Amino acid sequence: MSQAWIQHTFSRKRFRTRNQATALAILGVAILLILGSLYLSQVASFAITNRQIEDLIRQRDELKRQNEALIGEIAGFRTVPRLFARAEAIGFRPATNADIDYVLIDGYNPNRDRISVAANEVAAAEARAPVYDETFGSWLEQQLVLLRDQFRSFGA
Repeated sequence: MSQAWIQHTFSRKRFRTRNQATALAILGVAILLILGSLYLSQVASFAITNRQIEDLIRQRDELKRQNEALIGEIAGFRTVPRLFARAEAIGFRPATNADIDYVLIDGYNPNRDRISVAANEVAAAEARAPVYDETFGSWLEQQLVLLRDQFRSFGA
């Protein structure tokens, strides 16, 4: 009976060892599955975000192309021959000498712009800052004089 008891004890230990190894293997596989699923979810969200960014970039480029096409179309509408044709269509025509009337106004000075510009130039010349003529040597000399004066004030 003692041998049966020993065999029974050892056989249970073998079973427990196998059971523990199996449990550890299953636990390891479960952890790997969880980590793998987390990795795949991150990669999938990254891929989705990249696709959305690419779509937005394509949309932006398309809008830029449309804007350039509209700018070209607007430039075509602003050509001088087209503007002249549109003006004639709504009733305008080029003015002739007979269409122009000159009006004389007492006290009006036609050269007032030239006088005000000259006055502004004189005022600007007076308000100019003095010419900067300081050199590094003169600045350094000034700083040394200030430093020397500070040391003299400490001793006084």
